[in-house]
Amino acid sequence: MPSTAQQNKEEKEFKCPIEQGNGNFADPVTCRRFYQCVDGFPYLNRCPSGLYFDDIQKYCTFKAEAKCGPLAATPAATTESPIDLAKKCNPAECELPYCYCNKDGTLIPKGLDPEETPQIILLTFDGAVNLNNYEHYRKVFNGKRKNPNGCDIKGTFFISHEYSNYQQIQTLANDGHEIAVETISLQMGLQDKGYEEWVGEMIGMRSILKHFSNVSANEINGMRAPFLKPGRNTQYKVIEDFGFIYDSSVSVPPSPIPVWPYTLDYKIPHECKSGTCPTKSFPGIWEVPLNAHFVESYEGGHCPYMDQCVLHNHDAEDVFAWLQEDFERYYYQNKAPYMMPFHTNWFQIKELERGLHKFLDWTQTLPDVWFVTITQALTWITDPKTNKQLGGYEPWNCKSKSTQTPKPCNISNKCALAFKEPTSNISDTRYMETCFDCPAVYPWLGDSHGSGIPGRDNYIDQSEGGGASAGRDQGDEEEQK
Repeated sequence: MPSTAQQNKEEKEFKCPIEQGNGNFADPVTCRRFYQCVDGFPYLNRCPSGLYFDDIQKYCTFKAEAKCGPLAATPAATTESPIDLAKKCNPAECELPYCYCNKDGTLIPKGLDPEETPQIILLTFDGAVNLNNYEHYRKVFNGKRKNPNGCDIKGTFFISHEYSNYQQIQTLANDGHEIAVETISLQMGLQDKGYEEWVGEMIGMRSILKHFSNVSANEINGMRAPFLKPGRNTQYKVIEDFGFIYDSSVSVPPSPIPVWPYTLDYKIPHECKSGTCPTKSFPGIWEVPLNAHFVESYEGGHCPYMDQCVLHNHDAEDVFAWLQEDFERYYYQNKAPYMMPFHTNWFQIKELERGLHKFLDWTQTLPDVWFVTITQALTWITDPKTNKQLGGYEPWNCKSKSTQTPKPCNISNKCALAFKEPTSNISDTRYMETCFDCPAVYPWLGDSHGSGIPGRDNYIDQSEGGGASAGRDQGDEEEQK
């Protein structure tokens, strides 16, 4: 156990990497601790008992899953300055429902008054869905929390493949939650990879969800890049070519007034925190940005993901008060959608989970707060309605079934499958649950159905013919073979 003097010495010696800005960084001495760098100053933090800092995911997790650091950061690819850069917003030529922009991104669509504007809350969950988190998610969506129209609150799940339980995902989809994609492999450095790699990861993940959870490709509208590192223009070309509606990978630096979602017809209206945002114009593609979470005192730091703010030393009341103050920056200003992005990590710490439940219950006392999916939020933004008009607003209603995903089986197939990463010579076993037949091998890049034939997947490059709708049809056609 290091002495206090030794710890202070280590803290003084640690220097925040200036070129990478604010964020969490591995402690070179032990995997149980990490530093949060805020404006160049390192704050030493300990992982909760039994957890270790993962220097790729940048949060504390179980020992078996943690990749201890410090790991070398992937240098950004050097590219020549593009000549066809997106231009600055021109509101006169950008009209809803197809285009939305304004100078700094903070204006309410159609000039609605904040008092008339519903406060949207977007609960989003990243990564695999499995026994580590599923029951925690069910407690959030417990059937007791309702929107003002009496419908159950909803969320959006950005699914990554490894360790996912596809029966549980099918249940979430059947319950009306939105399913989106966050790649098959969560590989590092994807932001510097080419078009084929992005297609393999994102369209492959969409194919896995269709094949093993029965979620229609037509209902998978959005994607999120791993580690919030967008793939420059390449990723957005894939979004355009394969019929996605939105991306939610771009994080916004701390700002007194939050930013609304915008289309990528024009230049993004804020600083690009990751350095890998799109620079070209992608007309009609929506960006649903992650505003930084923080309180005025900066206690807990600031973060795009809720669990990256340092709150695990707080009790549930403190966490509730922190979330309340963060939320009120939206509620009492421009009513921009309040996105709450989570990893499983948040739910492993009882005080954080209890604080979240206190916050969710408190929002139920507010008459104009709506928990909807990202696609539902974008539907409202394209044709805004006032609070008074929302009682019978069909896109947020629950009178008719909003999904094509059928009810899952009661007893799933539990598959033990051979798995060998392309870069490794060692075979491993992966476990997967689905209501469908077990595949021959564990599904992976190039073989999303687990047929055992490497490179089987062949997604048509829609930029060379067919357009977005054909991108959808090809995906479904691929499933039915």
